[in-house]
Amino acid sequence: MGKDWPVRIIVVGAGEVGSYVAERLSSQGHHVALIESDPVRFREIQEQLDVMTILGSGTDPLTLGAAGVKDADLLVAVTPNDETNILSALLARGSGVSKTVVRVESRRLRHADVEALFDGVDDHLVIDPDEEVAHAVLRLMEYPGAMEVNQMAGGEVEVLTARLPGHAPLVGVSLKALGAELEPDWDFIVGSITRREDDASEEVTIIPRGDWILREGDLLTVICKRRALRDVTARMGLAHDMPDRALLLGGGRTAQMLAESLIQRGLDVAIIEKKKERADELCAELDPAVTVYWGDITDASMLEEAGVASQDVVIALTGADDANVLACLYAKAAGRRHRRSREAAGPETIAVVHRLQLLDLLETHEVDATLSPRTATANSVLRFVRGEGETVAAVATSLHGDAEVLEFAVADGCRCDGRLIADLGLHEDVLIAAIVRDGKPQIGRGRSTLRARDHVIAVTRPDSAPLLSSLFE
Repeated sequence: MGKDWPVRIIVVGAGEVGSYVAERLSSQGHHVALIESDPVRFREIQEQLDVMTILGSGTDPLTLGAAGVKDADLLVAVTPNDETNILSALLARGSGVSKTVVRVESRRLRHADVEALFDGVDDHLVIDPDEEVAHAVLRLMEYPGAMEVNQMAGGEVEVLTARLPGHAPLVGVSLKALGAELEPDWDFIVGSITRREDDASEEVTIIPRGDWILREGDLLTVICKRRALRDVTARMGLAHDMPDRALLLGGGRTAQMLAESLIQRGLDVAIIEKKKERADELCAELDPAVTVYWGDITDASMLEEAGVASQDVVIALTGADDANVLACLYAKAAGRRHRRSREAAGPETIAVVHRLQLLDLLETHEVDATLSPRTATANSVLRFVRGEGETVAAVATSLHGDAEVLEFAVADGCRCDGRLIADLGLHEDVLIAAIVRDGKPQIGRGRSTLRARDHVIAVTRPDSAPLLSSLFE
């Protein structure tokens, strides 16, 4: 698929995940058709998105035909109904669609008998946004203060995104001076800087070239070797300690998966769940060491009963953005009162958000990190769109800046095989940040040579990604 750009994509389901994926892919020049069965939601997306929209079901061959299934390269089925997603993918396969992505939440539908329906299919991906969010929360908990954390190249390379606090040692440092300090074997590189200039109304993302001076408030994406994590987090003013106590607000699937992982790591875990029936289910299904409270996360007395002020981290996971934000703000205030200091930070707070328009507001009001099921799913889908076969191994998009981090496998005989990075003629919005060869990472420099079977980590603006991908085909 990477050889034919743009590609034709059908997205089934215009909910939170589907609409974001469709918007992201359309903005990058792909031909996108979006199918939605609910008339009210259909009218909303017609006004919000500049994509082809079809009212109907992804399990209806006529609807798929109207969306152009005969000419489509990829179908992404992300409705809330697992069975609809699976059947949509099977119908698309029957019509000749070569790549399919389906959202499946039910564990019973992860059974081998269901997987057998796609036997012999190489380009088929099953995703679960709830599971992706749980994994993302775990990564953020390991690096308090980070806004996004992604692993690439089998964990040999880490990608950290964080806003520089005033006390960070990197504040006031020029990239030229930083490079001189790191010579000759760099352990990390600044992949992107997102900042608002004095006369600008919006932040702008820069793939840095030349001598930039880092400022307080800059949103940095840093690519580093795994061994350098402690050094990098210290320079960025971040902590690097897993908390001891965690309070989960909301007891849905994400919270249950996260609680299971945290208990295995030895944390003291508590959950507040509003629905009595669900709270009882959690009590029966989770380790007895997990404390489950039945109550409303916006009820101050409930939060106090759960010990919100003394928690190390509070994670709001409900489907209601307002409740998530209010509870996180209350946790911060209660933590300061508990520590009897206005300067005390209170517990680390992480909120799942569904309305991306709230991101700037959340940062202003000191919610430490935000997550969206949208980006977790978009990363998986973009990997399929970006490359052919094994060319693109991973993609990490950001909620907070206009940059993508892509992992490529260097194929025998591709345009970059055996060439110096300096000789590739890369666009100014592209940076080869790291190379992993035989399991050993190195930071990319102009003098670095790419070889077949290397894995390459690159930072790019989305509109430069197609040309970058073509180097590795």
